[in-house]
Amino acid sequence: MEKLPAPYRQFMTKFREVWEAYNQLGAACHEGGPLDRKTRELAKLGMAIGGRLEGAVHAHTRLALEAGATPEEIRHVVLLALPTVGFPSMMATMTWVDDVLRKGTKSSRRPKR
Repeated sequence: MEKLPAPYRQFMTKFREVWEAYNQLGAACHEGGPLDRKTRELAKLGMAIGGRLEGAVHAHTRLALEAGATPEEIRHVVLLALPTVGFPSMMATMTWVDDVLRKGTKSSRRPKR
């Protein structure tokens, strides 16, 4: 696994107990329903797009690729955001997704859930 972003690593070190509780909650949520990993990552990408959370868009784009999503499927998720979040927000998130797609999966990423 590639190196995680420095702020992420710092949080994990400084607030170890909080990180562990957060990580356990995330794992329970991911495993708590019938969706497969690829579908979960595409849904999480959609949530990140809706929130205009650049770091989360980057992370869930990488995780969706790792889970077997194609670049076309990922871009379709971004396109689906257009009528809900508007053209400027959709375009911003498309650039964030394209940042990751240009680099492939070689950038920093979060632990798998």
